[in-house]
Order: sequence, then structure tokens, then C-alpha cells
Amino acid sequence: MRYTELIKAALAEDLNGGEDVTSVATVSGNEKVVAEFRTRQAGVIAGIEVVKETLEICGISNIEILVLDGTAVAAGDLLLRAHGNTRSLLLAERTALNFLGHLSGIATLTHAWVEAVAGTQTKIRDTRKTTPGLRELEKYAVRMGGGTNHRLSLSESALIKDNHIEAAGGLTQAFTRVRQAYPNLEVEVEVDTLEQLREVMALSPDLVLLDNMSVEQCAQAVSLVQGKIKLEASGGLSLTNAKKYAATGVDYLAVGALTHSAPVMDIGLDLKAEI
Repeated sequence: MRYTELIKAALAEDLNGGEDVTSVATVSGNEKVVAEFRTRQAGVIAGIEVVKETLEICGISNIEILVLDGTAVAAGDLLLRAHGNTRSLLLAERTALNFLGHLSGIATLTHAWVEAVAGTQTKIRDTRKTTPGLRELEKYAVRMGGGTNHRLSLSESALIKDNHIEAAGGLTQAFTRVRQAYPNLEVEVEVDTLEQLREVMALSPDLVLLDNMSVEQCAQAVSLVQGKIKLEASGGLSLTNAKKYAATGVDYLAVGALTHSAPVMDIGLDLKAEI
């Protein structure tokens, strides 16, 4: 993952061309301390390597990783221990925690969705509703929570949506143009009705996105395609109805909330004198 420049940009944003005035005023910079990253709530961890690199960029090299990404933890668990200069650790603190809390929050929420559909064949999948600049990391966090990734970019595969259909003059026209222009790419088509699904079935897309369909409509869609086309349900999904949608037999539940609405996991850093 390409996160080194993200870390450097975050640290530069914190300093804003100056220095950490509080740390400069209160500590000599010669102290040797231990920084412990601990959870304050249960969840699934993601972003440990980002924390490690943040510390290293700030000049901390003595780092003990105690918990790997993808691990389910309880409140109070020790994740990582770092030894070094007080000022360097305080400089790294907020940037490291911002990344770790955000990514662990995504992994934790994803895990909750995965658990909600346990016992079915349906997979939980993310969307492109990601924070600008953080897509690769956020989609990594989804995987750490047990979810799967949809396309990383617009160039990776085609997803024909209602605006494409409108612009092309119809569903069949839009699909035909994409297939002709990019014959080797996976093509997914969004449909709003079962009538549209019947139309697109004749075109043999790789995947069909069932947009804002009810549980009953999704069940009918599964019956219509008879396993010949993969189906993805999207819109109107929640943790309370996820199992019902999964029970219809759709292959994926597309959940934008995994990345755009995940609460930050509460993780703290405490400094202790080096023994």
C-alpha cells in the first residue's frame, strides 16, 4: 500500500511549518519513555503497519508489535509498544491514532456485517464511497474485517448505472458499447426493476446490481437468474435486515457505510518512563 506520503502529509499538517510548541516547552527531548497503544473498546484491528511507519518516520525504531491486523481484541488490550524520545513519540501520537482508530473502526464495522450474514453464502462488499486519498487503506481495513472489495478504481472494471443508461439511450445500448470498447473487463449493470433484470440477462453481464430492491424482489431475482449471473444487493440495507437479504441467495451485499460511516475505534496511547 502507498501510505508513506499520506503519513508525511498528516505530520506536516500537524506541524503546519512550525514545531510542536507544547512538547518543546515541556520536555527536554532527551527523556527515554515507553509508549503503549491500548484499546479502550472491543473491536477488530487494522492499521498496525501504518502506526509502525508513522513512528519510524518520526525517528522511533524500537517498536514491538503485539497484535496483528485482522485480530479481534477486547477493551484494554495492548497492541503495540514503542521505546524512544518523548518529543518524537508525542509528534507521532495523533497521526498514528488517527489512522489506527479510523481503520480499526472500518474493520470492526465490517466484521459486524460479516457476522450478521454468517451461515449464508453472501459476502459483504465495499463501494467507492471512500475518503479521498485513503481508498487503498480503507479497502484494506474492509478485508481485515472479513469483507471483500469491489473495484478499486473506475478503470478496473465497468459498472453501468442509471446515468450511463440514460446517456447511452438505453440499457442494451450502454452495455453493448462497454463490451465493444473493453471486451476483457468485467461488466456489472445496475437495475432498478425485475423488468430491467430480464432485459440485461440476455446480454450475459458478469454481475447485476439490484438497486434498492426489497427482500422479496431480491428473492425473485435470484430465482430468475438461476445462478447464471452473480447478483449484488445495494440500498436499504442495515445490520438488522442483512440476514434476510443474504438468505435470498444474492452473492453480495454492497455496503457503502463500511467506509463512509464507520465509527472511529477508541484507542489510546500512554507514555511511561523507561525502566
